[in-house]
Amino acid sequence: MKYVDEFRRSDVARALAQRIHAEVRPDRRYRLMEFCGGHTHAIARYGLTALLPGNIELIHGPGCPVCVLPIGRIDSAVRLLKERPAVTLCTYGDVLRVPGSGGESLYRARAAGADVRMVYSSADALALARREPAREVVFFGLGFETTTPPTAVALLSARAEGLRNFSVYCNHVLTPPAMAHLLQDGGALLDGFLGPSHVSTVIGAAPYRPIAVRYRKPIVVTGFEPIDVLQAVQMLVRQVNEGRAEIENQFTRAVTEQGNQKAQALMAQTLQLRASFEWRGLGRVPRSALEIRPEFAGWDAEQRYDLRSRGGADVKACACGEILRGIKKPSDCKVFASACTPATPLGACMVSSEGACAAYYQYGRFLQKEHRATAGAPA
Repeated sequence: MKYVDEFRRSDVARALAQRIHAEVRPDRRYRLMEFCGGHTHAIARYGLTALLPGNIELIHGPGCPVCVLPIGRIDSAVRLLKERPAVTLCTYGDVLRVPGSGGESLYRARAAGADVRMVYSSADALALARREPAREVVFFGLGFETTTPPTAVALLSARAEGLRNFSVYCNHVLTPPAMAHLLQDGGALLDGFLGPSHVSTVIGAAPYRPIAVRYRKPIVVTGFEPIDVLQAVQMLVRQVNEGRAEIENQFTRAVTEQGNQKAQALMAQTLQLRASFEWRGLGRVPRSALEIRPEFAGWDAEQRYDLRSRGGADVKACACGEILRGIKKPSDCKVFASACTPATPLGACMVSSEGACAAYYQYGRFLQKEHRATAGAPA
């Protein structure tokens, strides 16, 4: 943790913290939601709450795509592997341990003999399908807009090459509709958002503007470095104090107004909006996810294998849904760090490397006492 101490003693960090303390109004609270799991981990890892005034509350949102994946989608994949032993399912490492119904998971399915492989990209799954044409390869694609363009490229490549043994189980979701849904569903208590950085390199800053205007909530797109987060907090505090609700881009070194238009074109060519999609913790959110276009139906695993998602409930003791909505913090969950740990996760928020519970377990639970002891004074 030496680098953390060095950061917090740095002139830049101390100066930013002092400015934030000088600008906050002591007679009000500032409830700011960081949407991205990368921000949550930076906040916990560097103990940023200890640098902030006690009346600034950083709230963790549903910014982890693995965490918001509903149980029904995991159940469908597990069911496919049981019914079609010839299928090889490829997906990202975090997905393997996400609990489905009854504690089932892709990791357990693999232990029982199913062919489940961890890959680093859709290109890895595509390469496997090329090497072994007799194998049915299904890529379990998921993520926000950041990981969607590579899935689109895989679909285009598979069609161009005529790879009939390759298909995609599409679980890609969209950030702006989830933000709007949170504000419709009791989000009036929020004062602003720290907007995601990697997502915004793809979609740009512009898609957040209608949300800021409609709900009168400022949004600052910010990077993952601790200095980025502190600067974004200061920018949000200023907007709140001045009664503004605008889109500001702190992460100008990577994010533009319109984003990566080539990536957007690839997505539009292969994918289309779903009418609605279930998010763990949020329920069904209209027009918040993507599905494969009819022109690529031959490479759509959902159609090929009739992967109908059935509802499923989280473990009752798990507060993952409330944590994803910002109602609770991980430390408020009664099974956090006891029955639920990274080795024995009961909910997706403890599984994912971007999950809030995983961040608290690794860093945050040790920082809560420190925050209570130092709140109100810059480090």
